[in-house]
Amino acid sequence: MPVRIYGNREIKTLPGEATRPTSSRVREALFNIWQGRVSGCRWLDLCAGSGAMGAEALCRGAAEVVGIEKSGAACQIVRQNWQKVAKPEQRLQVIQGDVVRQMKQLAETGSLFDCVYFDPPYAGELYGPVIAQLADCLSDRAEAAIEYSAAHWQPRNLPENLEIVKEKRYGSTSLVFLRRVA
Repeated sequence: MPVRIYGNREIKTLPGEATRPTSSRVREALFNIWQGRVSGCRWLDLCAGSGAMGAEALCRGAAEVVGIEKSGAACQIVRQNWQKVAKPEQRLQVIQGDVVRQMKQLAETGSLFDCVYFDPPYAGELYGPVIAQLADCLSDRAEAAIEYSAAHWQPRNLPENLEIVKEKRYGSTSLVFLRRVA
């Protein structure tokens, strides 16, 4: 199923339900909220899926986009989608592997990001382990947006080093915006 992103560009997705692209409504809302943050930023796309969010960030001027995705087939789609929209001066990297382990490695190398988008499988068990490491990947004025369904997860019991900036709801999908406590 093709997905359209910024500028009416079409990107590919995997067939079936293996990845669930963020809806166009939620994608548009997020980029409206972050419109002053994306240009020139370092973007981290956790559980990248089709790469739609990273592709959107590239189209809107992100300097660098890094995606972590477990599925090898999805990683190939993400690379294709990002290469299709990236400008020569933009850096992109797709990392295949376990998101928790890969985040830990990024943090150990001092890789910090300005915008982090996390959209895991809703019924999975990734929220707690990923959010526990999130602050280690955030630059000083960074924000992270977590997509979730209230039926599967709620932003409660967050680590002490993170605080909620805002919450938005779009039908059955919600976003919570977090930042590192100063």
